[in-house]
Amino acid sequence: MKALIQRVRHASVTVNDREVGAIHHGLLALVGIERGDDEAAADKLLHRLLHYRVFADDAGRMNLNLQQAGGGLLLVSQFTLVADTRKGLRPGFSSAAPPTEGERLFHYLLERARTAWPNVATGEYGADMQVALVNDGPVTFLLES
Repeated sequence: MKALIQRVRHASVTVNDREVGAIHHGLLALVGIERGDDEAAADKLLHRLLHYRVFADDAGRMNLNLQQAGGGLLLVSQFTLVADTRKGLRPGFSSAAPPTEGERLFHYLLERARTAWPNVATGEYGADMQVALVNDGPVTFLLES
């Protein structure tokens, strides 16, 4: 399981011209689920999302995590994140989890996140989403469970 995280000033997800999820200061996490991922991988990824230190402390150093900074978490499913791009001119998706398994694990991650942190938003799994954000820094990291 992978998450491309971006520290944002604000971010939102729109589906069919309707905003379905938004946060202010926090993390946008684009989540890719691979074949073989399970609940343990989702739990590990969630722990890293909530505790990865990417927010500035009083000295300006990245020493605070999402919870310490009081930020929001916007989870967006993105199967293209796990594409194989090592050769050729077209991505391969054989390493992505099958859609039903990916959806199940994404919703598991989402529910666990909402249990652990009050400020969690999301897009719609499998929808054509438009994601808007203002990357703060820019700060972007690829996390893997």
